[in-house]
Amino acid sequence: MYPLLDRINSPIELRKLDRKQLPQLANELRQFLIESVANTGGHLSSNLGTVELTIALHYIFNTPYDRVVWDVGHQTYAHKILTGRRAGMAKLRMKGGVAGFPRRDESEYDAFGTAHSSTSISAALGMAVASRLGEVTRRAIAIIGDGAMSAGMAFEALNNAGVMDANLLVILNDNDMSISPPVGALNNYLAKLMSGRFYATARRAGEKVLGVVPPVLELARRAEEHVKGMMTPGTLFEEFGFNYIGPIDGHDLDVLLATLNNIKQLDGPQFLHVVTRKGAGYKLAEDDPILYHGVGKFDPAKGIVAKTASKPTYTQVFGDWLCDMAASDTRLIGVTPAMREGSGLVRFSQEYPNRYFDVGIAEQHAVTFAAGAACDGLKPVVAIYSTFLQRAYDQLIHDVAIQNLPVVFAIDRAGLVGADGPTHAGSFDLSYLRCIPNITVMVPADENECRQMLYTAFQLNTPSAVRYPRGSGIGVKIQKKMNALPIGRGEIRRSGNKIAILVFGTLLFPCLDVGEVLDATVVNMRFVKPLDDELVSDLAKTHELLVTVEENTIMGGAGSAVLESLMARGVIVNVLQLGLPDSFLDQGDPVQMLADCGLDKAGILKSIQAKLSD
Repeated sequence: MYPLLDRINSPIELRKLDRKQLPQLANELRQFLIESVANTGGHLSSNLGTVELTIALHYIFNTPYDRVVWDVGHQTYAHKILTGRRAGMAKLRMKGGVAGFPRRDESEYDAFGTAHSSTSISAALGMAVASRLGEVTRRAIAIIGDGAMSAGMAFEALNNAGVMDANLLVILNDNDMSISPPVGALNNYLAKLMSGRFYATARRAGEKVLGVVPPVLELARRAEEHVKGMMTPGTLFEEFGFNYIGPIDGHDLDVLLATLNNIKQLDGPQFLHVVTRKGAGYKLAEDDPILYHGVGKFDPAKGIVAKTASKPTYTQVFGDWLCDMAASDTRLIGVTPAMREGSGLVRFSQEYPNRYFDVGIAEQHAVTFAAGAACDGLKPVVAIYSTFLQRAYDQLIHDVAIQNLPVVFAIDRAGLVGADGPTHAGSFDLSYLRCIPNITVMVPADENECRQMLYTAFQLNTPSAVRYPRGSGIGVKIQKKMNALPIGRGEIRRSGNKIAILVFGTLLFPCLDVGEVLDATVVNMRFVKPLDDELVSDLAKTHELLVTVEENTIMGGAGSAVLESLMARGVIVNVLQLGLPDSFLDQGDPVQMLADCGLDKAGILKSIQAKLSD
């Protein structure tokens, strides 16, 4: 079925092929990708777009000796297949299987572990410098997408690289346009450039000023055509100190091979602009690359069939709340670092386009932008994944918390996320948030509580965060009417004896089941900060054992806050802390991962019984 692909177990075999065979290999590889991802789920559109580029890189360069660093890593499935991991694709993103992103401990061909955006240029530059200092002739190559180029870190790296004598090749995988011949691609790029906001604004301003002097306006229009000829895409990167090449068609193997081979002979910082199409070779993905970005299992012949969810996800709960809140308060704005679909902002972006701000993949900017807006009377809601907020930690402290600004952080993907593994797990947010002064941190136990907590956060004139997990809750009915919760107050959900289980978040429901077995008191704590110190103290005085439960790392988490509270009041009681371990947890099924961490009903019960038998 795959006569050429079946022969490729490493780039060594790939480099033995005749160049004329490579287009056939690309077709086979693309077909295998579609069938493989359809069986396992994963990222599809981005991987289909980089098939030819991946083949060309491994064909021209001496990998793994030459270092290839993939930004983010969504687009590395073809890379994994060609580097001996084809069989492992059957368990892609599953426990014990191939990771969805590059990992150094998985293959020597994975030069750098990635999953977050805009790290590739910095990493590859470090490798290029190491080669220079070691007097080793080796290439360092960074492949970065046009979306990731919006992140400040990419420009920081470019700025640094341009003044260094290092053999660095940066490949811009530009997939934000249609494929056309090289001339057409350049025209498309220029059209895009010249139709940008800055240019359009400047042009309108110029016409207004010069309109009173028609001859001058005509002269300006003629000059405009000459300016277009001078403003090539490479100007910016050449100013950074790179030798700019391109744009070239990223699906034309002949052009790719010839260009990369020529670049291989050049010294110093090189910048290659490659134009590709997301979903290339699979029409359904070409037509809707966003839908086919991250997919579950599907039939390639039929494509993705929409399923009606029986229960809303927490992301949907947030999205609906945001629209409802915006309707009642004109000060609300929604901010996202390029995660509209993932964060539930599609409806808001459509209903309130003037109050919706996608700032690109730029988490630091997103937070400080929100801070600036809050300074002048707006009430920003920043929709962000837990693991991505880590990238804006300084801004959270310095720009929001120190100034005590009313910015709401709606933190999605809290806790374990499953298939995306440790790079995307929201394991640390309770730890890194609760140590910051001025901030209120809430953890909903169910969907309705999530809605009410978001409303509560919005009423505050201080920084606040509501963190919630990926996926659906247990199906609690959501009350349309919004009511603010009393700040820093937990609620007793079950009264019992001897044992009190203090739960932070959605693990409340297995804990209620445990409470029935042990006749334990079960408390929905609701607030990590401010903690309900009085309730904690009362429970400690009336129970023999306190058990804290959270889907966050134990170290520095909500359980630690309980211990601090007890020590501050001089209350001595046995405490058992349950949460995520002090290790990065590999990918897998989220339900099984929780069980492996002892955070399902059976695990919580077992841990408590073991503590009681000590």
